[in-house]
Amino acid sequence: MTVMDTRPTTQLRSLALEITGQCQNTCTSHCYAKSGPHGSHGTMTRDDWFALLDQAAGLGVAMVQYIGGEPTLHPHLPQLVDRALSLGMRVEVFSNLVHVRPSMWHAFNRPGVSLATSYYSNNAAEHEQITGGRGSYARTKANIAEAVRRGIALRAGIIHVRDGQATEGARAELRQLGVTGTIGVDRVRALGNASGGLEVHNPAELCGRCGIDRVAINPDGVVTPCVMSRWLTAGDIRTRGLAEILTGPEWADRMAVIPRSVGGCVPDTCTPKEDSCQPSPGVDGCSPDDSACQPGQPACLPKFP
Repeated sequence: MTVMDTRPTTQLRSLALEITGQCQNTCTSHCYAKSGPHGSHGTMTRDDWFALLDQAAGLGVAMVQYIGGEPTLHPHLPQLVDRALSLGMRVEVFSNLVHVRPSMWHAFNRPGVSLATSYYSNNAAEHEQITGGRGSYARTKANIAEAVRRGIALRAGIIHVRDGQATEGARAELRQLGVTGTIGVDRVRALGNASGGLEVHNPAELCGRCGIDRVAINPDGVVTPCVMSRWLTAGDIRTRGLAEILTGPEWADRMAVIPRSVGGCVPDTCTPKEDSCQPSPGVDGCSPDDSACQPGQPACLPKFP
């Protein structure tokens, strides 16, 4: 059951910063952002991102997620991580972990930084058919093991893309690799590449929490309620302040068209954290483990390359 929520205000706690549309993989069946090897870093400069982070800190934002595309391909990611940390914000980098430069491991090892990644199958051929990246299974698996070895907090999202996909095998393998963080499983959302080329913009495909306490900014500085609701644009961060955008009429209009889920267990899908599965009002028995409620549900996590 869904209801329309017309509340114009957002209690901003975190930001999803889509710093690039470039990615090594070609997830033609499900990438919501249609990112790939020919994607770009957009028009936002390093100083534009710095200015946004300064605004966010002033608004009380406690957490920033760097996403893409593949954020480790952005030349200024280490500096963006450092800037957020210097402002007292926690940082999560959502990476496909196909390739991690030594400078990136240094950034990931900093206190206050965590990782998130996508994993599809414990079968190499199936994983690579989904990602379109030759060798992506072995590289991602090796870098997950390396993150665990380094003691870096890591969570994972598994998207069920095809019939018979070894999603349970993927989950078991992640646990065997030592991943102790959340492992969420979600269906494909019919957005981006998963819309079959129809450019479908269906708010019902969203998780229902978009814009409540988290907003997204794309590589061109455009503000949207979440990374998947990219057609619901509300303003450009380079011409208007974030606070002005979030209290403006365009934002209220965009929020009003998103169906809000009620009843059942509704995880805090857009705020990456370990205890994100919370019962809805009047609902008992919501169990925050990785078999029930799917805490950290990947509907709001970027791309799953």
